[in-house]
Amino acid sequence: MKSKRRIVLAYSGGLDTSIILKWLQENYDAEVIAYTADIGQKIDKKKIIRNAKKLGVKKIIIENLKDVFVKDYVYPMLRGHTLYEGIYLLGTSIARPLIAKRQIAIAKKFKAYAVSHGSTGKGNDQVRFELGYHYFGPKIEIIAPWRKWKLNSRTDLINYAKKKNIPIPKDKKGAPPFSIDDNLYHTSTEGKILENPKNSAPEFIFQRTISPEKSPNKYTIVNIGFKNGDPITINGKKLSPSNLLEKLNVLAGKNGIGRVDLVENRFIGIKSRGVYETPGGTVLMLAHRAIESVTLDKKTMHKKDEVMPRYAELIYNGYWFSKERFKIQKIVDLKKNKVHGSIKLKLYKGNVTILSRETKSTAYSMKKVSFEENKTFNKSNVERFINFHKKKL
Repeated sequence: MKSKRRIVLAYSGGLDTSIILKWLQENYDAEVIAYTADIGQKIDKKKIIRNAKKLGVKKIIIENLKDVFVKDYVYPMLRGHTLYEGIYLLGTSIARPLIAKRQIAIAKKFKAYAVSHGSTGKGNDQVRFELGYHYFGPKIEIIAPWRKWKLNSRTDLINYAKKKNIPIPKDKKGAPPFSIDDNLYHTSTEGKILENPKNSAPEFIFQRTISPEKSPNKYTIVNIGFKNGDPITINGKKLSPSNLLEKLNVLAGKNGIGRVDLVENRFIGIKSRGVYETPGGTVLMLAHRAIESVTLDKKTMHKKDEVMPRYAELIYNGYWFSKERFKIQKIVDLKKNKVHGSIKLKLYKGNVTILSRETKSTAYSMKKVSFEENKTFNKSNVERFINFHKKKL
């Protein structure tokens, strides 16, 4: 008997991808392989396996990618102090390239002819996934159910799930859930009441941050150590990339740090409103900029700031594996080997305050900056400096 062709589905075990799994089985004469990348999201492995088996899946792969995700994707992005449209830390955007890369690797390993994802037809993730798929497996077919099926709304999906006896989870108010994406770096919440920008975000949607008003009245002190531009210690203790970010998520989250409510411009041309929580990432962003301020020269820092908006846009749009992103990454990392030291911060009621910067770097000179008279800075040169720039007016 000839074996069936195979499709590798990016499977979370939740409602949307369970519906997609069933739909693929009904519409394609192929075996579906359920692939889950564990990048630090809230994950119930037993539930994923149970749900997939109920739908007749024989091959279920759950891969721990947390350290790879933080070390090779989050940290390079943080070194660029990367913000999309001045506010978004790109938590969803940065996860998709890694998932796409590994999904194609699984497809090649099991000789699958196609891959599939659960991204909607109006979202950015479909672009991010499919650019990644194309980069690593240009000959592998892509099946995007949201662009093919006749289930055109959330209501249609729920009705389909009921018809196929697929369990429908509930949010904390007992209704079908918001659209949520989470990983070790962030949590995003979209849909329902949030679609109208005049509505305030209800407190119950926040998953990893306490509201600043309800956070402790006593501040938290944290000391982050850096080496070659990346964080390696918290309060003197060396941690793996994933454990370090997880620790900061807890410390920052309990102090109400890392909430963002934004309306962003999607790559495909529409605006969307979302509420994002990036507690540990917010702290690392500020700490990294602080350590660079005492270790890097002005020209290098300003060049990084100059390229950052384009770098952020490339990540947001799904071009992580593009030649242009690789080129900008070289600019971002040009002098990362000089970025060593530690930053002490105070976390308190939604705020991050820098308390001290320590480094062996000589980029910052106390002698030159001191208001006390010294011979290390020739003030007579300042007049010539000003006169030179007057000519440019």
